[in-house]
Order: sequence, then C-alpha cells, then structure tokens
Amino acid sequence: MLSEISAIVYHATKIVQIFIFISNLYFFCISIFGFIKRKENTSFYPPQKRFALVTAAHNEEKVIGHIIDSLANLNYPRNMYDIIIVADNCTDRTAEIARKKNAIVFERYDGVNRGKGYALDWVFKKLLNRDNRYDAVCVFDADNLVTQDFLIHMNQKLCEGHKVIQGYVDSKNPFDSWISCSYSIAFWISNRLFQLPRYYLGLSCGLCGTGFCIDVDLLKEIGWGTSSLTEDLEFTMKLALNNYKVAWAHEAVVYDEKPLTLKQSWKQRKRWMQGHADCAGRYLIPLFSKAFREASFTAFDCGVYLFQPISFIFLGFGMLLMWFQTVFPESPIYTLKYMFPPVVWYIIVFIQSMYGPLTLLLEKRLSLKVICGFITFPLYCLTWVPIAIQGLLSKGNKNWYHTPHTRSISLEELKKA
Repeated sequence: MLSEISAIVYHATKIVQIFIFISNLYFFCISIFGFIKRKENTSFYPPQKRFALVTAAHNEEKVIGHIIDSLANLNYPRNMYDIIIVADNCTDRTAEIARKKNAIVFERYDGVNRGKGYALDWVFKKLLNRDNRYDAVCVFDADNLVTQDFLIHMNQKLCEGHKVIQGYVDSKNPFDSWISCSYSIAFWISNRLFQLPRYYLGLSCGLCGTGFCIDVDLLKEIGWGTSSLTEDLEFTMKLALNNYKVAWAHEAVVYDEKPLTLKQSWKQRKRWMQGHADCAGRYLIPLFSKAFREASFTAFDCGVYLFQPISFIFLGFGMLLMWFQTVFPESPIYTLKYMFPPVVWYIIVFIQSMYGPLTLLLEKRLSLKVICGFITFPLYCLTWVPIAIQGLLSKGNKNWYHTPHTRSISLEELKKA
C-alpha cells in the first residue's frame, strides 16, 4: 500500500513540475517583449470619434461625483461625448447626485439579472438605438478617475483601425493598506509584462473591466451578451472567437480604487475566479479548437490564459509537497524529486523574485514604499491558491458581490499625492 501511495505521489510531482515549468516558461517568453517600449505611431488624428462614456454604478453615492467631474474635464471637445450613468438597483442617492452633475442617467431595477455585465448589456441596447449618435463606447467604474487625455488616445487607436482598446489601469490608493499595495503592484506588473507585450506581438490583450473602449459597429455585429461574473474576461474570449483583438493604450490611464482589507480582496478575487472558471468551461474547447483548426495564436494564447486558476492550484500543490519533504525528510513515502538539479529551481525562483522590482523600475514605479510592499506581496500571491480552489468549486454560483468604494478623492488631489 505504501509503495502504491509513493508511486502516486511520484507521478503527481512530475506532472506538477512539468506544468509549472512550461506555464512559467510560456508567460516569461511572452513577457520579455514588454521590457523595451516601442515608439508609437507618430501620426496625429484630431478628434473625430463621438463617445458614450458609460459607468455602471450600484450604490456609489460616495464616489460617483468624482468620476463625473473627471470625465467632464477631459481634453476632448465636450460636444463629442456624453457622460452616461447606469444607476443599477440603487437604493441610495447615486442617480440624484449624477443628475445634479448633468450626467445622463438610466435607472435599472432587476432583482434577477444582477451585476455589471447585465447592466452594460441593458444600456448598450438603448445606446445603439440612438440614431448613430456614437462611434464608440468607453466603460468605467464608479470609483475611477480618468486622465484628461484619455479620449485623445482612444480616438487615436480607433482612427488607426483598432476596434477594442484597453487603457492602462492604475491605482488611486496604492498605499492605503498592504492589500491595496499588493493589488497595485500586481496591476503595474501586468500592464507592462502581460498587456504591452501582447499588443506588440499582435495578440489580444485582456479587458480589465474598466478603462476600455469598444467600436459601436462591432457591438452591433456581435453584441455584448455577457452573463458571467467576469464580463470583461468573457467578452475578451468572445472577441477572440470572432477574430477580433483587444489593443492596448499604455498612455490612456484610469485610476481604480483597490480593496483595503484581505476580506474584501478575498471576496472580490473569489468572484473573479468563479467567473474565470465559468468562462473556461464555456470557451476553452472552442478557443483551442479554433487555435489548431485555423492556426490562430491569438485563440491559443487566450485558451492558455484560461488555464491560470489551474496553475495557481498546481503551484500550491507543489509548495505543499515541498513543505512535506522539509518537515518529514525521513518519510518512507516518496515526496519530491526535481526534474532538474535544485540549483536550476533556485535560479528560477531568484529570477521571478527580481522580475517584479525590475519591471517597476522600468515603469518608474519603484520607491521605498513599493519596495516595502514587495515584502508582503508574496503572501498576497499565495492567497490566490485557496481562492482559485474556492472559485473552481463554486463556479456555478453567480451571486454578485459588490465591492464597496469609499476612497473619495479628486484627480487634482491624486496628482498632488
């Protein structure tokens, strides 16, 4: 019996190591193309596109005023964009405040189809029937602040022929807590090592739920139609299946409020993993089928990304085996034998540990506070393991958890900070 258990553990460790190594190697090879920033197209397009700036808000009276003020002061002709607030199942003063700020307000009440994805689908259908008033829609969250040249960059990308563009998602409260700092580090690294290299390689970047732009003709063609807890991920996969890609605008910056506590973060990331698992169940096979049938590297890359929760779980399993071997070195049960000499794994760990700080140095984000944030960042990363397991086990639960936003700060105050 002991030998059988030993054999099972032996093969399990081999599978874990192979999966972790190949996964890390794949993402590393992609990421290196983001280290050197390229010069963008120098042709300047004057304002041509008309925009609907849409914010879906659920009980956001504390922050809704600042996003409207931020959007009202964009460096773009004011008659070429509308500020639209969807007060979604609100029981507070969100709609009232938005109207006082001269935003166009749609109030939606639906106790069954709850969540941002449904709210966006609802308002998009209304906007698409407004006599071709808009060329594109931009989506924001109620807690966001938007840099003044955001629409200049989106207009540029649309005129270059891109149909869907994701902006740079920054943090407006990176140093409020160790959790918000860890979130900020993760987003900064992702912007440079996940999004930017995919744009350079002609792959599809990922929508981040806010700060993105969609051509209206594309919406009319394929519709929004997302129903998962991660509507941004679902639409990204839907685009790939329809031969569209998400482009990247590194200079179009949106500041997003990050959770302050581990409890808030856990609930939010669990929802992300539930939606991720749901999307994997529905889109993984079609994406890989398209990838091999049509030799589509974009579809293949999107499919690989959908495997990410499994990577987290395998990483956790590998760490558990390493812990078992350390605590019980004389155990008769086979624990962990390396595919490569231990020194190779030490080199891999060292490179990964230095990768983040080096990336933020390139992004001009490295400061004493950020360096201190890297002390707790590994703990934040480790929490992804149980969260991924929870998300996979509860992927059928589509109850929307609303992350409360309380960081009321203007763009001017943020610049001073």
